[in-house]
Amino acid sequence: MAPDLIVLRLGELVLKGKNRHRFEKTVYEQIRKKLQPYDRLTFQRDFGRVYITLNGEPYEEIALRLKTILGLTSFSPVFTAPLELEAVQSVALEAMLKIGRVPDSFKVSVRRVNKSFPYDSQEMNQRVSAAVLRAIPGLKVDVHRPEVELKVELREERALIYSQVEAGAGGFPVGTNGKAMLMLSGGIDSPVAGFLAMRQGLRIEAVHFHSYPYTSERSQQKVKDLVGKLSEYGGDIKLHLVPFTDLQTRVHQSYNQNLLITILRRAMFRITEKLAEANEAMAIVTGESLGQVASQTLASMNVIGRAVDLPVIQPLICMEKQQIIDIAETIDTFAISIQPHEDCCTLFLPPSPSTNPNLRVVMSIEKQMAWLEEEMDRAAQMTETVWIHAGQESKFSSFF
Repeated sequence: MAPDLIVLRLGELVLKGKNRHRFEKTVYEQIRKKLQPYDRLTFQRDFGRVYITLNGEPYEEIALRLKTILGLTSFSPVFTAPLELEAVQSVALEAMLKIGRVPDSFKVSVRRVNKSFPYDSQEMNQRVSAAVLRAIPGLKVDVHRPEVELKVELREERALIYSQVEAGAGGFPVGTNGKAMLMLSGGIDSPVAGFLAMRQGLRIEAVHFHSYPYTSERSQQKVKDLVGKLSEYGGDIKLHLVPFTDLQTRVHQSYNQNLLITILRRAMFRITEKLAEANEAMAIVTGESLGQVASQTLASMNVIGRAVDLPVIQPLICMEKQQIIDIAETIDTFAISIQPHEDCCTLFLPPSPSTNPNLRVVMSIEKQMAWLEEEMDRAAQMTETVWIHAGQESKFSSFF
């Protein structure tokens, strides 16, 4: 027996406050777009819920797509029955058998929305439980800590019966809290930071710095693959590929001591801010985790972050590495991130990068590079932008 429909539950945060209707509408539009290939589906909206009637479409394929929709807390495959006692009992038993294994305990939870139904909730709990117990030897009722909770909703026209609850991606709908620029490397951390930013309702555009020919085109493809994974959650994403070779080389020729990485990172932030202003983004998202590398000490982040006026959002700042890896595996970016690649940040790396830079000293060094602002403008102007559509790309011209 295949499920007849799916009930989708929107997040509690989505439903609060004056933005509820806007958030609901955004999630609903994302659901419709994600499930567009399945043209036999029909949709019905309710407060905090969406009902999808399958009409023969494959539940398993649709469930995989639903798990990537931000703002969706959970969903359940649902079996329907006519509003008759025997029919409800029969379908309830089939739903229990559909689990595929016999649990040690269960309970029935009936919600009687249709008050004209002849049995109240408590009586239906008992009658449905009795029918299941008679058919499945050894099964016990446990109302406090059941292994399976069989839910029955007696609605106006039919009964909805289900026991399975699948976790959704949760969070806010993408784009409901504005737009930010994600500084994306080819490593493990920054794609996770991008996902967590999207989960909080931010629409992201990715910015990647490359130093071709010191870094290969393969490393750029790796970044495109990572954005492709993120686009499965956030929809189409712009990827800005910033040529960093000339600026990086010129900075290294002028200064190659322990503050080099700090100066280059500040330049990256300032170029990202220029791209943000051109694309109406209101923040910068980065993948720093406190103390992991020299540029991620508190002193370094303080000096680097002061290069820009936009807010810098760091979702991973107090997370342990294993926590980050766990999320990367969940969103399917980990296997891509661990592929070998050249990172422009490791080129011309000084033997002992500073972990405690002084802002005044850094700004004094930058002031001696009278050409630095011009080089940053040129890098922004030469940036190539591509649209990433869930793993596919299409080119777009520079914004300058």
